Amino acid sequence: MKLMDIVVKDAIIPELKANNRDGVITEMVEALAHASCITENQKSEFTKAIIRRENKGSTGFGHGVAVPHVKHADIKTMHIAIGNSAKGIDFKALDREPVHSVMLLLSPEDQPENHLDAMEAIFSSLSQDTFRRFLRQAKSPEDVLTLLGETDSAAR
Repeated sequence: MKLMDIVVKDAIIPELKANNRDGVITEMVEALAHASCITENQKSEFTKAIIRRENKGSTGFGHGVAVPHVKHADIKTMHIAIGNSAKGIDFKALDREPVHSVMLLLSPEDQPENHLDAMEAIFSSLSQDTFRRFLRQAKSPEDVLTLLGETDSAAR
């Protein structure tokens, strides 16, 4: 699976305004709603579902990145929002370090194999130090899309 196929350009936030985990999740779900990926009425439900998932176990897996995600019956198409925070956010990450880059994934509940493929593509990219560094340094959605395009091409 190619990240470029599921990352929403209009939901790339080069500098997150929120300074805590729940605020970041809310801001990123808002970006997906603003990009017309979800409805205004769905924002609250999806935000709560992601926070519930996060409360069960942090998706901050270390190295300054987090991948909050949820599978939900009301999600029809898979979408990823991406956000960066220069100062970092406490995501209760496994390594206890602040998170600087967040990839938030919404997946249809009835497509578990696609969800796993998306998670594999995300983790494959985020496990590379160079990718994490360039993602964190991205100053615009175009910078992020260029990085994703290069990563997707290299994965062929």
